[in-house]
Amino acid sequence: MSELKLLNEAIKARDNAYAPYSGFKVGAAVLTRSGKIFCGCNVENAAYSACICAERVAISKAISEGERGFEAIAIVGGKDGLIFCPPCGECRQVLAELCGLDLKVILGTPDNVKIFRLGELLPMAFGELK
Repeated sequence: MSELKLLNEAIKARDNAYAPYSGFKVGAAVLTRSGKIFCGCNVENAAYSACICAERVAISKAISEGERGFEAIAIVGGKDGLIFCPPCGECRQVLAELCGLDLKVILGTPDNVKIFRLGELLPMAFGELK
């Protein structure tokens, strides 16, 4: 699957975001080793700690459907348009535990795609050093 196709799935997921407080909508699409795509969007709440990020929605959907192997995740976000939107620290740690530090992370817009390995975005991840 192409990085651009996965990014476009994240863009579609972003349309479903519930972000009445920040106005910052995020979409994510995770590709499993079995070839399935699971999408998620951010869901805000007035009780801030009850908010959930798009990345954790997507990976939770995949895990809840029995998936355990992951190839890549695409993430898009922005208030008025799409901007470069890397995952927050909490999402980086969740992705590290559930997907591994070799997970391909696709960020950007259809016109400007950047690709990283999760380990580049989360050096010295919790639990990595024994």
